[in-house]
Amino acid sequence: MQANIEQQVFNKVSKQARNKEQNLNIPIIILTALILVSCALFLTLEINSGSMEYALSKRIPRLIAIVITGGCIGFSTIIFQTITNNRILTPSVMGIDSLYVAIQTVIIFAFGSTSAFAVNQKLNFLICVVFMVIGSMALYNLVFKRENANIMFVLLVGMICGTFFSSLSSFMQMVIDPNEYLVLQNKLFASFSNVNVDILILSIIVILLIVPFVVDDVKYFDVMSLGKDQAINLGVDYDKLMKKSLVIISVLIAVSTALVGPVTFLGILVANITREMMKTYKHSYLIIVSILVSIFTLVFGQLMMERVLHLTTPVSVVINMIGGIYFMYLLYKESRI
Repeated sequence: MQANIEQQVFNKVSKQARNKEQNLNIPIIILTALILVSCALFLTLEINSGSMEYALSKRIPRLIAIVITGGCIGFSTIIFQTITNNRILTPSVMGIDSLYVAIQTVIIFAFGSTSAFAVNQKLNFLICVVFMVIGSMALYNLVFKRENANIMFVLLVGMICGTFFSSLSSFMQMVIDPNEYLVLQNKLFASFSNVNVDILILSIIVILLIVPFVVDDVKYFDVMSLGKDQAINLGVDYDKLMKKSLVIISVLIAVSTALVGPVTFLGILVANITREMMKTYKHSYLIIVSILVSIFTLVFGQLMMERVLHLTTPVSVVINMIGGIYFMYLLYKESRI
């Protein structure tokens, strides 16, 4: 009798777990369908039959770049919030985007817009990746190794770093030649109409090389979300995984910003929408949904601005405006707790 009761309880719990698992798959299916429809409209809307081949040759690389950018931002933001154990922080808020702007400005200021460091897009991309990884490691040693570093301290350091890099960039931008500033300006503002196709293949290769190192760590992020002490007690090599994650995040942010420019507040919007949609601790679902939400936001936003509303305003401007307002709301909400 006892064995039958235990078996019934086990079957009931298993059924509930399967039902919950199926419910978590529903948003993934819906988002995937919406992305496919948006991509199809983005590629085919307002194309004449005579110019189909030419139009697709221009639109397909842009669409690939948008998908890569959305995927990098969605993934890196979820992981960054997990390792910092806070839903407000994103790589952009911590000044990593400002570091990218400073690197590009220093290159033009020191070597000129005709130098190999500026003209050779692949070399320029590698320089950005290296220095952004170094900056992330310095940020780790400055902030995240400090015991009991609260959110206000972390935000303060992020704001100081971002302000420093922005001020340094502004100073150099004011003293360089105006013609070189025009070259620099194309790199500093996110525009999905001016995608850097030269590094598109390189970006895909970099992402494919990163994927094997990430897949095995997804299960550990579930434990890291419990906090540093709990993760260490459960056998996770916290410091090693955190350093590894920051390197991966830096590379992904470098890929996204090098392709289209910085999109500061997309990550915070995407991550919080994902966590509201998916009431689960499993990062296997959170990461997938975050990537899908980010891709859909960029593709649908660009479709609306470019094909429906016929506006030349970059979709990043609208995203940053909405994201900035939402970020201030999160700060206000955090201060009330």
